[in-house]
Amino acid sequence: MKNPIEFTTLDIVIIIAYLGILVGIVLWSSFAKKHKSDNLFAANKTLGWFAIGLTMWGTNVGPSMLIANASSGYEGGIVAGNFSWYAFPFICLLAFVFAPRYIGAKVMTLPEYMGKRFGEKNRKYIAWYTLVTVLISWLGLTLFSGGVFMAQILDISLYGCVIILVLVSAAFTIAGGLKTIAYTNVFQMLLLIAVSALLVIFAINRVGGIDSIVANTPSSYWNLFQPLSDANFPWLAILIGYPIMGVWFWCTDQSMVQSVIGAKDLKEGQKGANFCAWLKVIDIPLFILPGILCFLLLPGLTNSTDAYLQLVVEVFPPGLFSLVIVVMLSALIGTIAAALNSLSAVFTMDIYVKNYKPDSSSKDIKRIGRWVVLIGAVLAIFITIAITFIQDLSFFNIFQSVLGFIAPPMSVSFLFAVLWKKTSAKAINLVLTYGTVFSIGTGILYYCKLILPGLHFLYLSFFIFVILAVFVTVYSLQDTKKSVNTFSYVPTKITNSAKVTWGLLAVVMIGLYVFFNNH
Repeated sequence: MKNPIEFTTLDIVIIIAYLGILVGIVLWSSFAKKHKSDNLFAANKTLGWFAIGLTMWGTNVGPSMLIANASSGYEGGIVAGNFSWYAFPFICLLAFVFAPRYIGAKVMTLPEYMGKRFGEKNRKYIAWYTLVTVLISWLGLTLFSGGVFMAQILDISLYGCVIILVLVSAAFTIAGGLKTIAYTNVFQMLLLIAVSALLVIFAINRVGGIDSIVANTPSSYWNLFQPLSDANFPWLAILIGYPIMGVWFWCTDQSMVQSVIGAKDLKEGQKGANFCAWLKVIDIPLFILPGILCFLLLPGLTNSTDAYLQLVVEVFPPGLFSLVIVVMLSALIGTIAAALNSLSAVFTMDIYVKNYKPDSSSKDIKRIGRWVVLIGAVLAIFITIAITFIQDLSFFNIFQSVLGFIAPPMSVSFLFAVLWKKTSAKAINLVLTYGTVFSIGTGILYYCKLILPGLHFLYLSFFIFVILAVFVTVYSLQDTKKSVNTFSYVPTKITNSAKVTWGLLAVVMIGLYVFFNNH
């Protein structure tokens, strides 16, 4: 699909207006108050629940999600929505188990927390692990998928799109750090919701209404749980395998958790996490339903990854195509900027300040942080170029399975860190080194079809998690050396409003899972 959109004057005006609004938000958030050094990384602990929720959700909503979810909807219906709706218990876990410990420990990064818990060697392992993960999964893969999409609709090469995206995102991060990202995400995610809803409404009207959708769609398209024989999403694989990814992604990934760490207080952080969990409810109608609607309108697509853009061309009237560009820019800039801020925070605080210049002034910290953003942006461009050599493969499926093999060591390490005081620091260090080699090595052998070629990757991720968890338990029980710091923890009192909002969400999610099965 090559350059299907011809821009009108209105399109150009909308895009310019959008960029102008973003620049205005950046200037306002950057210069409204005098910044301190930690503003770059933790927003000076000023974020409220609304900004936290939209920032978390916006960081999760990348171009690969928009494109791949529409593709999954086109091919098989709502089953891929499990990766959105099944997230709510793990966001709840962040709010009431992990966040109180992170905020109570007064840390700005997750490696810093693990360093206080298990010692500086552990902090160093986590820091480098986080940097590599951010560069490859958050920056490289996001830039690649976003660049491919933008190159389809603009008369600019893939590399040109990538360079523009990363430079704009880096500028936002350098200008104001997490605070700027949070405020721009509020604007961008509200825009994303509005435009995505508009696309769905236009498409439903074109199809002929809800009754026509139900009548002409295969009944299996409306089942969240697929049979065990299903090659792509068997229900048991999702049930036991996704939690490993869920804990890692929502509770231990710096890019996702940093907005909660930047909360005004724990209560605001918990409310923000709850807001994010509610926003996840709309993922299926906004991002997967368009694929199903495209299936009804354009059943003969040869490449399902074109579903999102083809639907836009099919149902949007001339003059509104620019809204899609704006939405994609919103998702891309939010995700990339959050990743660059995460990269900068971890390197500056956990590697540079901790190991090389502990007496750094506030000015030094800010200066180094901004240089790291620039260097990270350049590295991300080269990583994205390298990824282009694998573009003929099934990008989204490989991306998800790679995360499945990255997740087990981190999930085990953080779960034991916060849940079991007797956890051995040496055991966690071994998991983060040899356990990581074991997990990723298993994934490589799996990709090469040298082991268990017929087993779903989520099953394998679960088995790796169990093996590592058993190892930590056995090693810790026989290790007589006391853990570095157990952080005497006073359980957080759960307010009545929190009980109501989380309880209501649980009822809604259970109801949705009951309704969207047995069709």
